[in-house]
Amino acid sequence: MRIALIGQAAFAVKALEEVERQGDEIVHVFAPADRGGRADPLALRARERGLALSQPTSFKGDGAFQQFAALNADLAILAFATIIVPERILYLPRYKSICFHPSLLPRHRGASAINWAIINGERETGVTWFWPDKGIDTGPILIQKAVPIGPADTTGALYFNSLFPLGIQTLGEALQLIKTGQAPALAQDETKASYEPPCRDEHAAVDFSQGARAIFNLIRGCDPQPGAYAQLDGHRIRLYEAALGEATVGAGPPGTIVSLDGGGLRLALADGSVVVKRVRVDSASSKVAPSELPPELGLAVGRQMQGGA
Repeated sequence: MRIALIGQAAFAVKALEEVERQGDEIVHVFAPADRGGRADPLALRARERGLALSQPTSFKGDGAFQQFAALNADLAILAFATIIVPERILYLPRYKSICFHPSLLPRHRGASAINWAIINGERETGVTWFWPDKGIDTGPILIQKAVPIGPADTTGALYFNSLFPLGIQTLGEALQLIKTGQAPALAQDETKASYEPPCRDEHAAVDFSQGARAIFNLIRGCDPQPGAYAQLDGHRIRLYEAALGEATVGAGPPGTIVSLDGGGLRLALADGSVVVKRVRVDSASSKVAPSELPPELGLAVGRQMQGGA
């Protein structure tokens, strides 16, 4: 098949490699524009391969439509595409277009599906390749597979260890189904649909009135981005690599620092405790062990961190 690939980052690079492994032809690659002199990995790979490459900021307008129509593609693959592709372009290829989503649609539509599954404390998620339409992650399902969410999985770990490789595996299976004329198009059950906004700072603030499990899920669901955070003396401190701990009797109110050593930062919570092994102050660019934070930040046993809001 003649494939137009729209996407970004390492996932789109692996999708390109899977298409080539299947013996199909990449007729055009659409990748994000270079930023600050740095090219997206998909753009780099397209250049290395000598593939036709465009880096549009929009697919709206007649020019984009005419360019896409001229490709005479059999299929378009959206592999983590972040630019909205209009329906009239999605339907141009002979087999239309397929799109990857890291959830079991119709659950967790939207840009932060992995984050919200973990924040909500769910035990299962998965991957879906579907036929996109004008809605947000609303088109018919082609192929879908589930994976468990481990009790300590972060968003980053779940994506890179499970959803990323399964997404590429199922892409290969989807291509075979399309080529043999056996590709399903199963309508999503709207009664089971959910949609969440992109997980940003307004969602990442720790609320110490919540239980230990909810706070633990927030920290791992926001790890690595945007990073759940609490406050101390006006400093916003982001929390990573968390583990649940037992209740600390007499340690103080929720948010109190119980210990700060090589094992991490332990915070007392209403019904338990949480230990974080890495932290980052917003004014810094990298994560460090909590014990490595500058003394002037005031992080010390007995101090009480405040909710992030």
